[in-house]
Amino acid sequence: MTDNGRRSRTPPGAATIFDPYMLMNGPNKKISNRLALYFAAAFLSGQELPAQQPAERAVPLAGIHIRDPYILPVAGDSTYYLFGTNQADVLYRSKGFYCYASRDLKEWTGPYPAFVPDEGFWGGNNFWAAECHAYRDKYYLFATIRGKADSLLGTAIFEADTPRGPYREHSKGRITPEDWNSLDGTLHVDRQGRPWMVFCHEWTQIGNGSVEAVRLKKDLSGPAGKPVTLFKASEAPWVRSHVPGEKLYVTDGPFLLRNSRGELLMLWSSFGQEGYALGVARSLSGEVTGPWEHVSEPLFARDGGHGMLFRTFDGQLVLSLHQPNKGPLERTRLFLVGERPDGLPYVVGRLTEEAVPTACDGS
Repeated sequence: MTDNGRRSRTPPGAATIFDPYMLMNGPNKKISNRLALYFAAAFLSGQELPAQQPAERAVPLAGIHIRDPYILPVAGDSTYYLFGTNQADVLYRSKGFYCYASRDLKEWTGPYPAFVPDEGFWGGNNFWAAECHAYRDKYYLFATIRGKADSLLGTAIFEADTPRGPYREHSKGRITPEDWNSLDGTLHVDRQGRPWMVFCHEWTQIGNGSVEAVRLKKDLSGPAGKPVTLFKASEAPWVRSHVPGEKLYVTDGPFLLRNSRGELLMLWSSFGQEGYALGVARSLSGEVTGPWEHVSEPLFARDGGHGMLFRTFDGQLVLSLHQPNKGPLERTRLFLVGERPDGLPYVVGRLTEEAVPTACDGS
């Protein structure tokens, strides 16, 4: 028990550098008081919001408060589906996952409840970074959730027959290691048709955050092996410590794709010289296990990240990310993307012109 009677959110024996729930209960020897105060404001504000089913409505993209946006185009119904960290949960207080739908990437209807947990669900306050993947005639949400019993983050998988859901729990709990603080799991299917999950081992627990990969069972119900480390955040030349004077390096939001040459690329986020940023790495073997080579400069450098790429129904390659990286101003930004002669992506320009609060170009 802590001094004020609240149970510690960190299980015995877990090495945790930063636990936002314990900041006010005593000093953390591995983190400065300045950092503690910084996160106290972000994580310890207000009371938990009740789970609600918002009214469906048509809104412009700039009217949707969301982090970690993930867009799935579904050709069968000519619709784009937007998932991520929704509205109140950006402030770490809501429960469940919602999605929006659009035919033109400008006007969106929703939010539609994709997964709303019941009272007996094992997850707690944090429902983050939902991604929707089509796989073997089903749709799967890969989503980050904090456990009630241990307050550790991890990725769980949910299944549905349609992109909008409703989704049902498929993995029966987190599939990331039980004693890890992990987040942002994404699906990758290799050239042999084997599914993998690529995810982040959080800097909050290990200081120098890492990107990990684990083989999944064919039906995505759980891991088929142990995680392998792909790289550490500090290996990328553009990455800077999240807090000046501290050796704390963030890994966020991995997303894998192949370029026109068949090379395997990864988008992932951290903090660079100009704030939250989106970088690119390339697998030298063409396989998820790497080794991975980092592009020296980020793809998007200024106050935006957790990005992914998708193709529109007319074939345009589009980057989706959130910007700015500051609550409650986060919005989805869309950019047209091209491919350089060396196979690396570059930002061509904005796809849409909706105003975004205090936003600035990162290219």
